[in-house]
Amino acid sequence: MRFGTDGVRGVAYSELTPEFATTLGRAAARVLRHDHPESIVVIGGDTRESTPDIEAALAAGFVLEGIDVVGLGVVPTPMVAFEAQRRMAMGAVVSASHNPYRDNGIKLFARGGTKLSDEVESEIETELESLGGDQAGPAGAITESHDHAPYVEHVLSLLDGRRLDGLRIVLDCANGAGSAVAPEVLRAAGADLLVIADQPDGRNINDGCGATHPSAVAAAVVEHSAAAGIALDGDADRLIAVDHTGSPVDGDHVMAICARDLRDRGELRENTVVVTVMSNLGFRLAMRDQGIDVVETAVGDRYVLEALTAGGLSLGGEQSGHVIFADHATTGDGVLTAVALLDVVGRAQRPLAEIAAEAMTSLPQVLLNERVASKVPDVADRMAEEIAAAEAELGESGRVLVRASGTEPLIRVMVEAASEPVAQSTAEGLASIVRRRFG
Repeated sequence: MRFGTDGVRGVAYSELTPEFATTLGRAAARVLRHDHPESIVVIGGDTRESTPDIEAALAAGFVLEGIDVVGLGVVPTPMVAFEAQRRMAMGAVVSASHNPYRDNGIKLFARGGTKLSDEVESEIETELESLGGDQAGPAGAITESHDHAPYVEHVLSLLDGRRLDGLRIVLDCANGAGSAVAPEVLRAAGADLLVIADQPDGRNINDGCGATHPSAVAAAVVEHSAAAGIALDGDADRLIAVDHTGSPVDGDHVMAICARDLRDRGELRENTVVVTVMSNLGFRLAMRDQGIDVVETAVGDRYVLEALTAGGLSLGGEQSGHVIFADHATTGDGVLTAVALLDVVGRAQRPLAEIAAEAMTSLPQVLLNERVASKVPDVADRMAEEIAAAEAELGESGRVLVRASGTEPLIRVMVEAASEPVAQSTAEGLASIVRRRFG
């Protein structure tokens, strides 16, 4: 197995086996130790039935390399990153995020809770291939730490003493890792909270609930006349919000809302926000109108984080709901983002629907996936002339993105335009070129 956009991921026990997890733990320990013989790693996981086995195997790999393991239990991915930062430790998460329960995955954090660069992941892959049976020295120890209080206090510190009193909120925990911590945070902030999908059984994670199925939280919001709803994904590192009508508020809208708010409070460093190429053109146009600069990265929140770090910036994220508040976290955090968004609603004393509509208007977006004979990583260069022609036709009210999937022989054609029919016809035209040339 190789690293993808966010760690390694596959079907539990057949692709992602406990044996592989142990080997990966050993390889990661050797690469990430960085001459710190007293290193520790904090490990947490989500609620899948395979997670305990894979987590134990991963911990065994670190222990074999002399690394002490602190088991955090079932916790969100961002809590693992926070604990790694707090303890200056390495971090590891056993989760397949929004995937169904049969899948699982392993995400790794460097010392201090930062995501790994492509170069470091390549080093670990090389170590995996060459790893022998020798042991580095005395084995490490395993301890458990299930104290949520430091993380809860950390998230609440974003409020700077403010409260969410009076806000009726529906929280959908996706029957995932957020079930253990997210309700505790929002209740401590004062929200009038109704929690759904918080009874994990090992197999119901992301099943008809959470960020991938926001209709569940939307229905509950309308039924209970709530001000807003928050749907986390399986490992709670991202969210999709809904307003009081049940309409979705995606990551682009959340970032637009928070960018304006941080700017108005003098906390948007360099007056800049970082997004990936997938963010809607409507977001870019809204930021332009607000005088806020936009930095664009490849798909993946780690690339957003790299740009935030390089530029000394404070806010970035993805349309999918991964939002990074760099002054508060080293990774996307759905719970922290929920608190930040609800804080804006509470201070504004206005409906989220109104705030979201004012922040930006999404342009119609069409995404087509074309399966091809083999991977075409330079597809954008090879179709540069056709892409340029389509963009010229669309003008300033449209955008074209043609890119190769990082994991499958797929070409993704995305078109945004002033109207749905124009976006659809432009996308279909480009997709037909892909089929003729690469299919």
